[in-house]
Amino acid sequence: MADHYGSAELVMGQFRATSARSMTAFTKWCPPEDGVRTFEQAEKAVDLALERMGEKQITLLQYHIWDYASDTYWHNLVHLRTLQSQGKIKHLGLTNTDAAHVELLINSGIPIATNQVSCSVIDRRLVRGRLASVCIEHNVSVVAYGTLLGGYLTEKWLGKPEPEDMEALNWSLRKYLRFIKAAGGWSAFQGVLQALSKVAQRHNVPIAAVATRYVLDLPAVGAVIVGSRLSPESDKYTASNLAAFSFSLTEDDHDLIKEAQEGLSDIPGDCGDEYRRAPFLTATGDLSDHLDEASNVELEKALAAGMRVEYYSNSEWEPIAGYCRAVRTGDIIRVSGTTANSPVPGSISVLGGASAGCQTTAALDIVRRAIKAMGGSMADVVRTRIMVKKEEDCEEVSKAHGHVFKCEGVSPSNTLVVAGLIGSQYLVEIEVEAQVEAPELEKLIAILTRHGPNPDALDVEGKNAF
Repeated sequence: MADHYGSAELVMGQFRATSARSMTAFTKWCPPEDGVRTFEQAEKAVDLALERMGEKQITLLQYHIWDYASDTYWHNLVHLRTLQSQGKIKHLGLTNTDAAHVELLINSGIPIATNQVSCSVIDRRLVRGRLASVCIEHNVSVVAYGTLLGGYLTEKWLGKPEPEDMEALNWSLRKYLRFIKAAGGWSAFQGVLQALSKVAQRHNVPIAAVATRYVLDLPAVGAVIVGSRLSPESDKYTASNLAAFSFSLTEDDHDLIKEAQEGLSDIPGDCGDEYRRAPFLTATGDLSDHLDEASNVELEKALAAGMRVEYYSNSEWEPIAGYCRAVRTGDIIRVSGTTANSPVPGSISVLGGASAGCQTTAALDIVRRAIKAMGGSMADVVRTRIMVKKEEDCEEVSKAHGHVFKCEGVSPSNTLVVAGLIGSQYLVEIEVEAQVEAPELEKLIAILTRHGPNPDALDVEGKNAF
C-alpha cells in the first residue's frame, strides 16, 4: 500500500471489514516536499493510514526521502520513531534509499527494517554496488520491485522487436523500457531473456518464475513485489507467481544467466538514484515536479547587483562566532567547515554516530544544502578540504567523499589532514569551494605527465571528461 496509491489502503480496509482471513499489509508515507516537519503532520499521516486500512498498528511503514540535502526527513523519521514507541508502527522501512544513507540512518540510531528498491536480472545495482552488503551487515531486508520489469521478463517479449511508440505502452512498460535502455539496450536485454527462457524450459516454469527466483535467491532480499491488477485473470497470474517456489536454480542455471548478463551495462548510480538525478528512469523520464527548485528572485537580484550573499543554517554558533554557513561572491561559493551537526539534537546527538564515513556523508549533505541555496550544485565544487580527528578513519572518509563526487561526475581538488576537532563526537570537518557557471567549453580534463630526459618538462593531453 501507499498513501498516494489511490484507494489501495481503502481496499485493505474493506478486506479487513469483510473477511476473516489474515493478511499482512505494508504501506508508505511519501510526504510532499513542502518543508513541513512537525510531529502533528506525521501523526496525522499515520492515523489516516490506520483508519483507511482498518488497522490498530501498521506492520511496516516505509518512508520515502526525496532530497538528501533537505533535513526534513530527519525530523520526520524521528517523529515516526516516536510513533513507533507509542505502538502505532511495528517496523520502519525506507524506499529507494542508497547504501550511504541507509548506513547513515542506522548509525544515527534510526531502526530500519527494510529498504524497497528496484532489483532484477537487468537492474543489478543492489549487488554491483554496496547496498546488498550494507543491508546484510545491518539486518535490513531488501523488498525488491521491478523484478519482472513491468512485464518485459515474460514470454510475450521473447524475440520481439523493441517498442517504437512509447505512448502506446502502459506506464509500467514505459518506465522499464528506460531501465532496459540504461542497462545496455534491447539487444542485451534479449540476450538475458533468451537465457531465462532456456532455464524456464529446463524446469517447466514460466520465464517470470525464473526472474523472480533469481532475485529471491539474492542474500539481501527478503521479498519481491509483483504488481498485479485485480481482474478476471488474477488467479492465472497468482499461479504463475507461485511457480517461483516450485523449483531451485542450479549452478548451471546461474552460469547461463551470468554469461548473458555480460552483455549488459551497469545502470548509473546507486539504488534509488533514478528518483534524484538523471537519467530519471520513470514513466515520463522526468521528475521536475519533485526536484526543480523555484527560482530565488532575491538571490538573482543580489548577484546581478554584484552583492555579497550570505547563507545561514541556524547553527547556534553562527551568531556567537560571527560566521555563516556559506558566502557567495560572484560565481564563487565558499562553505565554512562543516560537521555532521544534527538538526534534531534532542533526539540524535550527531549524524552518523561513531562512523566517520557516515559523518562525511551527512556533512556533505549539509554542504549540498548550502550550495543549493546559493544557486549552485555539488557538480560546481572545485575544492574540498577535509580534516579528520583520527588517522585510521582517513580511508573510510575518503571513500564516502569519493562516492559523492563520483555521482556528480566531477573530481575536485582536495586536501585531507589529521586535526584536533572541537567536540568529542565530531570525527570529520569539511570545507568546500564551488564555482558556479564555470566555462564548460568541451569539458576537457588536462592530464599532466612527467617523462623524458627533462623531469620538469610537462606534456598536456586533452582528454574528454566523459
